[in-house]
Formats: sequence, C-alpha cells, structure tokens
Amino acid sequence: MSRYKIAILGGGPGGYVAAIRAAQLGAKTVLIEAGELGGVCLNEGCIPTKTLLKNAKVYQELLNSEKFGITVDGQIKIDWKSMLQRKDGVVNQLTSGVGGLLKQNGVEVVQGFGEPLDPHTIVVNGEKIHTEHLIIATGSSPAVLPIPGLQEALDTGEAVTSTGALNLQEIPARLVIVGGGVVGMEFAALFNALGSKVTVLEKFTILGSLDQDLQRYMQRLLQKKGVEIYNGADIQRFEGTKVVAEIKGETREFSGDKVIVSLGRRPNVQAVAKLGLELERGAIRTDARLETSIPGLYAIGDVNGRQMLAHTASAEGLVAVENIMGGRAAVNYDKIPACIYTFPEVAVVGLTEQEAVNRGYDVATGTFPMAANGKALAEGEPEGLIKIVADRQYGEVLGVHIIAAQATDLISEAVVTLELEGTVHDLAKAIHPHPTSSEVVMEAAHAVLGQAIHVFKRK
Repeated sequence: MSRYKIAILGGGPGGYVAAIRAAQLGAKTVLIEAGELGGVCLNEGCIPTKTLLKNAKVYQELLNSEKFGITVDGQIKIDWKSMLQRKDGVVNQLTSGVGGLLKQNGVEVVQGFGEPLDPHTIVVNGEKIHTEHLIIATGSSPAVLPIPGLQEALDTGEAVTSTGALNLQEIPARLVIVGGGVVGMEFAALFNALGSKVTVLEKFTILGSLDQDLQRYMQRLLQKKGVEIYNGADIQRFEGTKVVAEIKGETREFSGDKVIVSLGRRPNVQAVAKLGLELERGAIRTDARLETSIPGLYAIGDVNGRQMLAHTASAEGLVAVENIMGGRAAVNYDKIPACIYTFPEVAVVGLTEQEAVNRGYDVATGTFPMAANGKALAEGEPEGLIKIVADRQYGEVLGVHIIAAQATDLISEAVVTLELEGTVHDLAKAIHPHPTSSEVVMEAAHAVLGQAIHVFKRK
C-alpha cells in the first residue's frame, strides 16, 4: 500500500494547484485523476471557449475593418475546422504544461478513477492508497433536468451540453440555447458573432446574478446585436431540435439546427458516497477553511458548490493545503471576482447595489460610460460602463461592476482594492495613465464622490 501525507482526488484547477502547493511545503503528495489534467476548465470550459471567442472576435473585426480605414478585398470566410484545431492546440499545450509542473514539483500522478473507502484509504485501479489527509476536488458535470424529451435529444445529438457545443461539426445557422446564465450567454455571444441566428430561453432573467443596471444593459446590447432573448420561459418539452416553452401564458415552439442546453452544473459526489459526508444542495458542505463534516478531510472547487469558478477552486486548494499543514487560512467569497466573456466582457467583484442595501449599508454609487473613455473610442470599443458600489460614510468600496471590451482584466484593480479594504477616495486619488481603459475606475470613483470630471452631471 502506497502512503502519502496528502492525496488529492481530481486534477482540475483546484486539485493540481493544491498538489503543487502541498509538494512545495514538503508533503509527500499524490494526485489522482481519471481524465485529462486540468479538469473541465482547461479541457471543456474556460480555455476552449475563450479560444473560440477570440476567433469570433477576429472575424468580427475583419467584417468591420472599414471603420478603421482598412478595406478587405475579397471574401471573408470562416474555417470552422481550423478554429477547432486551434482550440485543441491551445488546450493540449496547457494540459502538457500542467503535467510538467506537477512532475517538476515532485507530485506523483496516478491515472485512474479513485474511490475513497474511508477518509484515509482510496482504491485506484485495484490498488489501495493510504493518506493522512484527503482533498476532494472531483468537480461537476452539466445538469440534465427531467424535462420530457431532453435526454432523448441529448442521446441523438440534436441537443448538446456545453461540452458537446465545443465540438460541433459545423456552425448552426439557427441555434436555440436553453439557459441564460453565464455559460449560455457566452455561447450566445460566440455563435451570434459567427453568424448564427441565436435564440435564448431563460426561466428567470438572463445573467440574473448581475447588478440590475448591468443586467439590463447587457440584455439590451445583446438584443441589439441580434440575439433573441425570452425571459420567463418555462420549458415544457424537447422534440429533437425543437423546444416547446410557455411564455407569459402562451405555448410557443422554437426550432433550430441545434440546441445547446445550459441548465447549470451538478457536483460530482458519486465517487465519495461511501464517506457519508454531509451535503448541502447536492454539494459537499464545507466551512470557510474548506473542511468537510469529517475533520481533516477537505473539499474544494465545484464539488463544494460554493462558487463554480476555476480561480475559486485554485484559491480553495491553497487554503486547504495551508490548513492541513497547520495554518488557519479561510476564503472570503465576497472578494472573489467573476467574469463573463461576452462581447463586450463583463466582470464583477463584491456586492451588487441591492446586496449592499440588504446588508444594511448606506450605499453610494457612481457610474462612468466607456463611451466617454478616450482609449475605448480610439479602439472602436465604446460599449459598456463601470459601476462602483461604496459605503457612503467611509467610502469603502463594496463592489465593482464592469462591462467593457477589457473588463476581465480591468477587474483586478478592484479585487486588490477590496482585499485591502480600500475606499473610493483611494481610487480617485490614484493617478491612472492616460489614455487607458483603466481610467474608468478612477472616473467612477470621482462619480461616487459627486465629483465626476469627464461626464456631464444630470440635472
């Protein structure tokens, strides 16, 4: 029986990061993974979708090159097969890199499906592994709800989950997307940019987790770009590539060449069923230290259901290892950013205005439009805005919400500000380089203070 200080079940962005840190801290570590290193994010999520989105953005830039004084003489065509090959190449490069990092840091990797018999014993490929501490990082899978006809449509390939959408053999002329969350809307942006006629059916409101000002802005903008959006759509059944939904009391049918089903994700808890861990909403319950109901046993990433984000999983992995090694680390989920890679991008961190009000803060807000930013205009990307939510008494920044072409990069300044408990006074006083998109952060901070510089005051 092989013996280790720390065993990690699952090699996604939480598992492999935890394994590397554990080895760096001197723990004999084994990482068990049944599939490809990198997990869903690297192989079926974050990286492949962003690679295809970049392809779509280049295509759109070529179609609109005349506004930059560039005339394309000839037909602009999409080579979908080449796009998929580029996507696969990026994924392969990164997965091999993860393998190299694990090897360099002395982590033993075992390929196979691991099943814990108890908190200290795991069976893999018929062999037993003993560990002092176990970290569960088994991730999640697309949710398939018991909607009539859905499983049949998935079985025939007429409907696909997000995984299947990354490997479609051709770009559908008509596409129906069921589910208007982050994943669904990223695919809506992707295929809309590639020329598909996209219809989104959402039971509640698309991108409903966003601050209401940003949610409304994105809905208007996506509709302007040609995406058909139906909020309040109660899905009745699937009939192949046809979806029947009830909207405002009326039964309607929506047909496409393909249907993408994006109804959320479910934690993969089957492999650890024998441990008898306490669950919460189908996920493994953990505290802020990532410890489960069994002392000394930790769960990180999607499987604990806290925040199904790759960077959250990585952060949790570091915290779990630190605690195993005698530390007292915890995760503050209020300060973790979230990104949506639509056109333009969306990035948020901290509290929405309504969440801040609900927590009892006396709230002050400030907004600034990207259309008033010189860099955004120069680059032909004026769509978007930034909104800062702050505590009125002291000016502490409670949340930052951005829609912009570079939103997912701009948000990092806000993340650091929240981590340091910074104020709008700090942001307003910090001199930002000109011309840059980052100036909108400073401008919005001035707006919170009622001292906006580059926008007209509303009378």
